[in-house]
Amino acid sequence: MIAQGRVTVNGKVVRELGTRVDPARDHVKVNGRHLEPVQPHAYIMLNKPKGIVSSLSDPEGRPTVKDLLHGVSVRVFPVGRLDSDSEGLMLLTNHGDLAQALVHPRYHVPKTYLIKVKGVLTDDEIKSLERGVELEDGVTSPARVKKVRKAEQNSWLEITIHEGRKHQVKRMLEAVGHPVSKLIRVRFGPLTLRDLAAGEFRYLTDREANAVRDLVRDRTSSETREQHHSARNKARVSSRLTRREPPSSPRPGSGSTLSSAEGSRASARLSSPKSGSSDLGRATPHPSRGSMRRSA
Repeated sequence: MIAQGRVTVNGKVVRELGTRVDPARDHVKVNGRHLEPVQPHAYIMLNKPKGIVSSLSDPEGRPTVKDLLHGVSVRVFPVGRLDSDSEGLMLLTNHGDLAQALVHPRYHVPKTYLIKVKGVLTDDEIKSLERGVELEDGVTSPARVKKVRKAEQNSWLEITIHEGRKHQVKRMLEAVGHPVSKLIRVRFGPLTLRDLAAGEFRYLTDREANAVRDLVRDRTSSETREQHHSARNKARVSSRLTRREPPSSPRPGSGSTLSSAEGSRASARLSSPKSGSSDLGRATPHPSRGSMRRSA
């Protein structure tokens, strides 16, 4: 390709193999088409404040998480969402496959929220949340709930869920009679908000990024193993049923083969004039009698 003169760098044809370029400054084209440099994966943790929309743009002109990413040159997008009036940990990345796996309900990635609710929950209400509550879009999956502290009229809880329905935590608490007045996401998978101030962001450490990748790899490989195991079990059951299936009985009138003894007896009956006249007479109505009955 290079020797054929199909590559240009900053408008000049390059034929020398091993020519070095700077992806940030040089413009490289192949067959006249510009090559976009491949960006390394970036992972950013943001502590979203209340009143910020968790998207890169907003048709109503409200401030978005993009407005908080000062100095970030890599295009990243939010993994999941938080309501405008909610706060806490958000992950932003340009790693599409990882982002999709983190928010997919089949992989059960845990998300933990610190919530302030009206009133104090009873033990029965907490057990109801832990078992799953009935919402208009179905029963929620089991949650983990822990009491943090309580006041006279309000209490703080920590709740961990594995789903991502819209307004799910708020709707769950409303279902048991305790509306949410404040919601902060404090954990997302292996990531913890810790002391990151509201409105601030930072890149994940290598250890944190590896932990997120390991989580996704473990969940996806576990699902693949379960699918293979299920397929093997179905194949074994099908094989057993095939081996144990008894031979099908001959259907009446299907022309099944008679044994030699049965065949001899049948031939004798058919060859006998007496047997033949009586059997055939009963089996086949007389044409004239049949026609007389029909005409009558």
